Amino acid sequence: MESSEDTLLYEGKAKKIFTTDHPEVVRVAYKNDTTAFNGEKFEQLEGKGRLNNKISSFFFEQLHQQGLRSHFVETLSETEQLVRRVEIIPLEVVTRNVAAGSLSKRIGWEEGKKLPAPLVEFYYKNDDLGDPMLADAHIHMLGLASESELAELRQQGLAVNDCLKQLLEPCGILLVDFKLEFGRDAEGNLLLADEISPDTCRFWDAATQARLDKDRFRRDLGGVVEAYEEVWRRLTEGVK
Repeated sequence: MESSEDTLLYEGKAKKIFTTDHPEVVRVAYKNDTTAFNGEKFEQLEGKGRLNNKISSFFFEQLHQQGLRSHFVETLSETEQLVRRVEIIPLEVVTRNVAAGSLSKRIGWEEGKKLPAPLVEFYYKNDDLGDPMLADAHIHMLGLASESELAELRQQGLAVNDCLKQLLEPCGILLVDFKLEFGRDAEGNLLLADEISPDTCRFWDAATQARLDKDRFRRDLGGVVEAYEEVWRRLTEGVK
């Protein structure tokens, strides 16, 4: 399915998307580029693309076994995977279990405080506007998703949350929060898309609350790739 004639369709901050010889399947190549604050902070970290590809592929495969549909088809190489072609909905679906990051700043709760119940929030995927949080009324006004799709996005966020926690808790990893993206395929089906990795999730060591995610880059903590390697090590040992 991969050929030398594949055409670059899109290049984002962390991935490149290429055509394949199948019109409804594309090739995703994970990059070592690491960004934060809408691209204001940038660095190349050797090995990050490989780890995000492996971790994301692992999660997509595990979710599939639980009956949760995504765009994922198969892993191609250390840094590449095949996925179904979708039109991305410009909404970031953020599910939170523990106060951290922007939520802590917004409501004044200290980082690490457990929420009474998982919280699903929506953010407008728009760098120029700083990815603002949206209420349902804003989403309907902008025509980003129908009422039924919005309900499905909430349900999917909670379902993925349950599955990820079941995978991570035995590995000693606390799932603080995570960002999902969804897209519509050629038949209009809503599919989980993008990636699920330490770039898009907050993973903390359950015992020490040490960061095992991109906050190490955002906050200049160092050891970014080593933290991602630790997540991958625990995941692979956890399924033996």
